[in-house]
Amino acid sequence: MRVSTAELIKNFGTVADKALQEPVTVTKNGRDRFVLVEVAEFVRMKRRDRRVIKIEDWTEEEFDLMEKQIAEHADYELDNELVGWKP
Repeated sequence: MRVSTAELIKNFGTVADKALQEPVTVTKNGRDRFVLVEVAEFVRMKRRDRRVIKIEDWTEEEFDLMEKQIAEHADYELDNELVGWKP
């Protein structure tokens, strides 16, 4: 759903109720300004945030885990490229 700022002000209760069912994009002068979502959805999205760590701050354990992940998944990319390939 998409509403203007003026519509949001006039019909806040209705728009807020709609935001419990689906994201509501609020516009100003035809441009997207923000999105209203229910709290549970916001919390879910925040959980997916990734933290950033400088490479020089990585521990040996983190390096080892990364190397293991790369080694485990290295063949999958090639396998996917070969799907449907015929000589």
